[in-house]
Amino acid sequence: DYCRKTEDLARDFEKGIGRELHEQLVAQDNQNKHTSYITGPWFDMYLKAREPVVLNFNAFMSFNPDPKSEYNNQLIRATNMTVSAIRFMKTFRAGYLEPEVFHLNPEKSDTQIFKKIIRFVPSSLSWFGAYMVNAYPLDMSQYFRLFNSTRLPKLNRDELYTDEKAKHLLVLRNGNFYVFDVLDREGNMLKPSEIQAHLKYILTDNSPAPAFPLGYLSSENRDTWALLRKNLLDNGNEEALQKVDSAVLCLSLDDFPIKDFVHLSHTMLHGDGANRWYDKSFNLIITKDGTAGINFEHSWGDGVAVLRFQNEVFKDSIKAPAISPQSQPASVDSSRAVQKLDFKLNDALKAGITKAKQRFDASVEALSLNLIQFHEGGKDLLKQKKVSPDAVAQLAFQMAFLRQYNQTVATYESCSTAAFKHGRTETIRPASIHTKKCSEAFVRGLSKHSTEELQKLIVECSKYHGRLTKEAAMGQGFDRHLFGLRYLALSKGVALPDFYQDQAYARLNHNIISTSTLLSPAVQLGGFGPVVSDGFGVGYQVHDDWIGCNVSSYPTRNGKEFLQCIYKSLEDIFNVLKGKKIGS
Repeated sequence: DYCRKTEDLARDFEKGIGRELHEQLVAQDNQNKHTSYITGPWFDMYLKAREPVVLNFNAFMSFNPDPKSEYNNQLIRATNMTVSAIRFMKTFRAGYLEPEVFHLNPEKSDTQIFKKIIRFVPSSLSWFGAYMVNAYPLDMSQYFRLFNSTRLPKLNRDELYTDEKAKHLLVLRNGNFYVFDVLDREGNMLKPSEIQAHLKYILTDNSPAPAFPLGYLSSENRDTWALLRKNLLDNGNEEALQKVDSAVLCLSLDDFPIKDFVHLSHTMLHGDGANRWYDKSFNLIITKDGTAGINFEHSWGDGVAVLRFQNEVFKDSIKAPAISPQSQPASVDSSRAVQKLDFKLNDALKAGITKAKQRFDASVEALSLNLIQFHEGGKDLLKQKKVSPDAVAQLAFQMAFLRQYNQTVATYESCSTAAFKHGRTETIRPASIHTKKCSEAFVRGLSKHSTEELQKLIVECSKYHGRLTKEAAMGQGFDRHLFGLRYLALSKGVALPDFYQDQAYARLNHNIISTSTLLSPAVQLGGFGPVVSDGFGVGYQVHDDWIGCNVSSYPTRNGKEFLQCIYKSLEDIFNVLKGKKIGS
């Protein structure tokens, strides 16, 4: 009975080596007040991973269209978003960006008066003011990596690189790389009309697509890419690569319009491989019809930093657009200002690019993306029924998987821990005895339960999920703690404790259902690849009156059917909450 074995191992770990490791971890943490115990290990986890970043780590969030339709033109939107991004960067670097605040009790703290008070409290004391009203200013240590930053492939462990002195923008179009300065010597931004002129020049350049597009290299296995990069450097491409790595940001301009949401997801999650540089902290992607999105590399930071950037850029580009459809580009000589990067490729590099393209095409070919919109209710109705919207979405995933595969599997929901210095994320574990009991009642035992009983089961799940969420956000989850202890054991050269070698621990960390949610006026939808080959990657949003869900999968799993089961589960849950009797 391996449950009994796991219990024994956990008890032994708690009493013995686990306790010792914990004491060492606490001591180490006390000696390093300037950071968090999870920071080093977490960077290591990402940077030591050798799988390609695309599909395995990079995520995407697409922007809503500009409410003024004539502003959704590719050149206009690219100019406005570039200008808004630079405004954001300058505001941040000048120290004028208001901190994000995590409100445990929004009625009290999410008010103008609190914001005024917090602003005048010295930073060493401001946490106390926040503590009084249960609102915590969030850590912003990741933000600087948004700009002039990239991930450099190195053997065994990659490096993060930032060069804040660089003043140019990197633009990709048709697999070609272009750069031009967007800041002058004093650090002032170029006139928007000049940026517009340069982007127009790039959009009308009819250079053919390169026979060997360099972009594919950033989609390779990290060790393979590290060796190819060394070859690139040795082959006289140092200056060109330096331009790519240090650019303020990477703007990817695609030459096609978006057909539908599935096409949008594919475009933003991976695109064609030639017109992206996946190592850049993010790619700002704008398609022919002005649809915009962000694909971001995950090692340097988490969704919260990217989302803040996205919210501000969206708001600014709409409320204070730098140019309008009537604006004329400046009459400047763009052919002199814009430099098209030229890469010198030997046969080994050409072969490397060809192989990278084959690998990339094969991975993308295996990936399915599907989505649904459920319009029979959302946040408003759920709050009225006093249940947590997030808990209901997560319960629907559990119910759906049980209906489709007849089992419960390890499930992951990410939660930001930015309320702590250098906080990253913690895991919420949505699969619980409560969701199992509730799912079984809905999927297998409808005849045995009254509507009232089913409502009670939903409320139980909601309460428990709320507790887990609050624990995770306040640093009381178990995943990162166990990860930190394991990392410490390995770094001390201690034999890995039996607890970590138990199959239960392996199964717990083989997250078949990996989920992430975000809700923002700027974002249309977000998504990411499955984290294991037999898994689902679930990006979801609970809106006021509808629920959106985006699922990625590989051939071993049927994402379309999973979504149909999610839809059915949501329908059942909402009907029960409305007091309707449901049939199987």
